[in-house]
Amino acid sequence: MAKTLPTLALLGATTAAGAALFFAQPFAGGGARAADPGTCANDSGLSLPPGFCATIFADNIGHARHMAVAADGTVYVNTWMSRYFRTPPPEGGFIVALRDKDGDGKAESVARFGPTQAQGANGGTGIALWKGGLFVEANDQIVRYALKPGQAVPVGAPSVVVDGLPMEGDHMMKPIAIDKAGNLFLNSGSPSNVCEKANRQPGSPGKDPCDELTTRAGIWQYSATKTGQRFSATERFATGIRNTGGITFDAAGQMLAMQHGRDQLSQSWPALFTTQQGVDLPAEELIQPRKGDDFGWPYCYYDGFQKKLVLAPEYGGDGGKAVGRCATKKGPVAAYPAHFAPTGLDYYAGGQFPAAYKGGVFIAFHGSWNRAPLPQDGYRVMFQPLANGKASGAAILFADGFAGPGKASGQAANRPTGVAVGPDGALYVSDDVNGRIWKIIYKGPANAALTAAKPVVYDAAAVAAASGPPVKLPDGFTSEQVALGSRIYSGIERNGTCQGCHGADGRGSTIGPALTGEKWLWADGSVASLAKVIGEGVVSPKQYPTGMPAKGGSDLSDADVQAVAAYVWTLSHK
Repeated sequence: MAKTLPTLALLGATTAAGAALFFAQPFAGGGARAADPGTCANDSGLSLPPGFCATIFADNIGHARHMAVAADGTVYVNTWMSRYFRTPPPEGGFIVALRDKDGDGKAESVARFGPTQAQGANGGTGIALWKGGLFVEANDQIVRYALKPGQAVPVGAPSVVVDGLPMEGDHMMKPIAIDKAGNLFLNSGSPSNVCEKANRQPGSPGKDPCDELTTRAGIWQYSATKTGQRFSATERFATGIRNTGGITFDAAGQMLAMQHGRDQLSQSWPALFTTQQGVDLPAEELIQPRKGDDFGWPYCYYDGFQKKLVLAPEYGGDGGKAVGRCATKKGPVAAYPAHFAPTGLDYYAGGQFPAAYKGGVFIAFHGSWNRAPLPQDGYRVMFQPLANGKASGAAILFADGFAGPGKASGQAANRPTGVAVGPDGALYVSDDVNGRIWKIIYKGPANAALTAAKPVVYDAAAVAAASGPPVKLPDGFTSEQVALGSRIYSGIERNGTCQGCHGADGRGSTIGPALTGEKWLWADGSVASLAKVIGEGVVSPKQYPTGMPAKGGSDLSDADVQAVAAYVWTLSHK
C-alpha cells in the first residue's frame, strides 16, 4: 500500500546509510503571509528566516539560469531562450554582467555580451569563473572569455574549450563547475525519461543495456586550461545520473551534485504503482560523485520511504520490492520530495550568514509538473547542513514565495533556478521566467540557529484567480462537460496527466507545447481535431523531445476524451 507524506511542513530523518530524507507537504489555506522581517528590511516578496532580508538585485534580464560572482562583486548570469518561453529575450547577447555600484543591493549597471538570437544563439545554463576566465555554456559548446581586472565585459571573441556537446532530447542544459586544480566538470543529461524503447510511452520496456549512457546521463571531465577539446565517451567521470541540476565543491574539494529523479511511475505502470506513489516517488537526490561512480539510472530509482535504490519497472522491477543490480549502485547523501526539480546548487563557505550555515549547501528547486492530482510543489530554496560530506541535520525551507498563487509550471510568476554565493557571503538566486535576480543578506546575530522560513500560503480564491476561468463554451458542449474535462486535465479525475506536460494553464512546458492557440502542431484548434490527437496520442513528436501516449496514458472513455478536448478548446478562447 502506498505511504502518504507526513502532515508536518518539514520532517527530517537520517537513514541507516547516512543519507537524509526530507519531505514537504503542499501548503493550503489562509491568505498570503511572509516571514518575520528580522532586523533588516525585506521588500523582495520572499519569505526568509529571521534576520535575513532580500532585494531585487536585477529584473527582466531574460530567462536567467546559473550565475557566477566575481571577486569584485560582478554577477555574471547565463540566460536562455527556447520555444518554452513565450517572450523574446532582451536585445543583445545572452550573457549578462550585473554590478551594484552604490551598495544598495540593486544592480545599476546591466551589460549584455556574447552572440545574439539573431546570430543563431540560444544561450545556456552553465557558467563558471576560474583564473581570469569566464566559462559559459553556449549552444553545444563551453567557451572561455578572458576577463581583465576592472572590466565587467570582456573584450574579444571567446575561445572554444569543449565542442560538440550532445543537445537532443529531454535534458539538454549543461551546468558546469571548475575545481581548484582546473578540472572542468559538466552535466550531460539523459535524452529520455528512463531510456525506454519508446520514450514516456506507458509500458514501454527499457533498453538493456542502455545505449544513452555512452554519452549521456552522467558527469564529464575536461580541463579548463585547454582549448579545442571535443566531447566524447572517453571523458565520462561518473554515470547513472539522469540529469544534474547543479554541481559544486565543498571545502575539501569533494564534488556535490543534484540529481533529478525519473517521472511517470504511476502513469506508465498503473498496475504496479498507485497515483499517490507516482506523486511521492522517486526522491530527488543530493549525491557525491567520485570518478567511476554509478548512481543507477535508468535501471534504478531511489525510494525515499524505503531509503534505498530499487529496480525500475522498465527493467524488471515489481513496484518497489526488487533490488537486483541496484545493490551495487551508489546512493545519495540526502534526498528530497519527488519531482521538485533541483536546478541550482552552491556550497556555503562565506562568513556573513550565521555559523550554522557554514559547510552546507543551498538548493534551488525549480518546481514540479508530475505531482498531479496533488498540487504542484517545489518552487523554493532550501538549505542542507552538511558535515564531513554527510547530511548533519534536516534541510530547512530557506526562501519561499517565488511562484505566487499559481504554483505550477505554466503559472508561476517566478521559478528559482540558480543559486550563487558572493565573495561577501551574500546569496544570489535567479529566476528563468521573468529574469529576476534576488540578493539575500543577513543582519542578525552570528550565533543564530538554523530556523526555517515560514511557508507562503494563499487562499483558494487567490489560487483560482491565478488560472482564470474559461469565458466561452464550444458549440454543443455544456459547462458540466467542460468542468469534467478540466478535472481530468488537472489530474483530479481519471488519473489525468495533461497538465504535467502542457502546464496547469495550458501554456506549455519544456516537454509539451502550449494549448492556447498561438500555434497548433497536430490539430487545427477545433474540438474534433483535439479529440483525435488526444485519443490517438503522438508517438513521434514534431518539435518537442517527448511524445504523448494515447489518452495521455489514462483510462479515458470516448466521452472523457471529448470532455478534455472541449476544455482544451476553452484555453484558446479566454
